[in-house]
Amino acid sequence: MDPNVFQTANAGFAQALYEEFLRDPTAVDPEWRRLFESGVVGQRDGGAAGQRGGSAGQGGSGSAGPVDSQKSSPAVSELPAPPPRSPAAEPLKGPAAKLVANMTESLTVPTATTFREVPVSILDQRRRQLNTALQAAGRQEKISFTHLIAFAIVQATRQQPVMSHTLLMKDGTPHRAQPEAIGLGLAVDVQRKDGSRGLVVPVIKRADTLDFAAFHAAYETLVEKARTNKLLPDDFSGATMSLTNPGGLGTSASVPRLMAGQGSIIAVGAIRYPAGFAGLSEQRMAELGIGKVMTITSTYDHRIIQGAESGTFLGIVDALLQGEHGFYDQIARSLQVQLSPLPAAQPFGRSRTSGETVAPEMLYHVAAAMALVKAFRMHGHLAAHLDPLGTEPIGDPALEPSSLGLTPEIMAAIPSKVLRIAVPGRTLAESLQHLQSTYCGTMAYEIEHISTHEERVWLREKIESGAYRTPLSKERQRWLLRRLTEVEALERFLHKAYLGQKRFSIEGVDMLVPMLDLTIESAAESGARDVVIGMAHRGRLNVLAHTIGRPYETIFAEFEGGRQVEGGQLTPEGGT
Repeated sequence: MDPNVFQTANAGFAQALYEEFLRDPTAVDPEWRRLFESGVVGQRDGGAAGQRGGSAGQGGSGSAGPVDSQKSSPAVSELPAPPPRSPAAEPLKGPAAKLVANMTESLTVPTATTFREVPVSILDQRRRQLNTALQAAGRQEKISFTHLIAFAIVQATRQQPVMSHTLLMKDGTPHRAQPEAIGLGLAVDVQRKDGSRGLVVPVIKRADTLDFAAFHAAYETLVEKARTNKLLPDDFSGATMSLTNPGGLGTSASVPRLMAGQGSIIAVGAIRYPAGFAGLSEQRMAELGIGKVMTITSTYDHRIIQGAESGTFLGIVDALLQGEHGFYDQIARSLQVQLSPLPAAQPFGRSRTSGETVAPEMLYHVAAAMALVKAFRMHGHLAAHLDPLGTEPIGDPALEPSSLGLTPEIMAAIPSKVLRIAVPGRTLAESLQHLQSTYCGTMAYEIEHISTHEERVWLREKIESGAYRTPLSKERQRWLLRRLTEVEALERFLHKAYLGQKRFSIEGVDMLVPMLDLTIESAAESGARDVVIGMAHRGRLNVLAHTIGRPYETIFAEFEGGRQVEGGQLTPEGGT
C-alpha cells in the first residue's frame, strides 16, 4: 500500500478509522487493520507516550505538598503575578499528522490556474433529455451535471494527455512521468459518525477505457461506498488528476491545492446566471438571450504543464459540453437511449411582451401544434413500447411534427401554456420529449373517447403531470412481485393440469389483480363497506382465487367434473 494515497482530503477519513481502530481493532475492515498495524499510517505508541508525559507532569505538580491551613494567606496584592498560560495543545499523529505532511509537501509544487466560463444551456437540456429517456425506458439511473462534466474531463484528457502527467525526480534529475491510464479522483463530501463532515477522494481507475455507462456505474459505486463508510485503501490509489465540485456549496470559482503525484485538479463552480442580471425574472432572461454559466478552473503543475496546454484542455471540455465531437450521441449510444435534436437558439417571430405583433404565420403554427398534442392524446398508444421483446410499435404519421410543418425553430417559439398541456417545458420544443415519453413510453392511454369533458381534463392533467407516479417502496415492490407470481403460478398450473379445458386466461392483463387490490383498498379508505364486482370472462378464475378469496380446491373441483368443494370436502355436482 502506497502511503502517499492519503492525501489531504482523505486524511480526515483515515483519522476517523484510525481512532476507531485504537478503540477496537476488530471494528475496522481487515485491509485497514493490516494497514494500521503495519505502521504506514498512525503511530501505535503515540497514546502511551502521551500518557507517560501526563504522568510526569502530574508527579511534578504533586511534589509541592499540601498547603498549611494554619498560616495566614498573604494579601492579594503581595501575590506574584501568575505566569502566562500557554494554549492547550495536543500532538497530531496518525492520519492527522499525514495531512500536515501532505499539505506541507504540496507547497513544493509550483502551480498555476486557468479559468474558463462555460455556458450550460445545452448541458442542461441534454441532461434533461437523457433522464427523460431513461425514465421512459423504466430505468433507475439518474444523470447529474457532475457525471457529464467528469466524463468530459476524461475525454478531454485523452486528447490532451499532458494534464495527467506528473513530475518524477530520479538522482536529482527531473523526469516526466506518463501514466498508463487516467485515474480520476472524485472529491466526495461525507458525514462521519460523530456528525462532522469532511472530504474523501476515491479514484475511478482506468477512466479513459470506460464508456459512459461503465463510467457512471463506477462513479456511483464509489460515491455510495464513501457515504456508507465502506471505502477500502485501494479505492484511494492511482489518481493522476482530480475533480472537485465546490459549486454545490454556491462557490463561483475555486483554486484548490494540488497534491504531489498528480498533474492537475479541476474545480467546477456553481451554475448560475451572471451576477449583473441576477435580479431579472427567468422570462426576461430568456427574452434577452441570457443563460446560466459555470466557471471551471484547472490548477496544474507548472513544471510540466504550461498555461497554453491547460487553456486548450478547458477549451476541449467546453466544446464537448456544447455537444461537439458527438459527445452526447456517444453517451446516448452507451446508455442505449435516443436523443431528439435540440431547438435552435434564436426565437421565431416576434414577442408579445415587447409590444410587437406576432407574424401571421405563427397562428397556423400554433394550430398545428394543437393538432400535434391532440394526436399524442388520441393515437400515442400506437407508438407506445409495450412489447417486452422489443418489437417496434407501428406508430402514426400524425405524431411526427414534420408532418404538420413544425420545425425545431418553430416549436421553440410556441409557448407551452397556450397548448394547455401539463408536461414540463416552457416551449413546445422543450415539452415534445415529455409528450413522447408520456404517451409513447412503456404505458399507453386511451381517454379521449370519454364523453364527460371534466373527466377528460382531469385525466389529462394527472397523466401529463405525472402526479400519480409515486415510486414504490422496497416492501411494496416485493408485495407486487409476490402477487404477480401467484397469478402466473395459477395460470401455469391450470394450463398444464387441465390442458384443453375451456377457460379464459388472464394472460396479458396480469396486473388486473393488483389493480383490483389497490382499487378496493382505496374504496375502503374512502368509507366503502361493500364492493360489487362485475367482469368479463378473461381472468375470472384468477380474480375468484386472489381477489374474492375462493379456495383453489373449489376451482379445481369444477374442472374435475363440475363438483363444488365447501368446507374442504367434495360435495355432489353443483353450480357456482
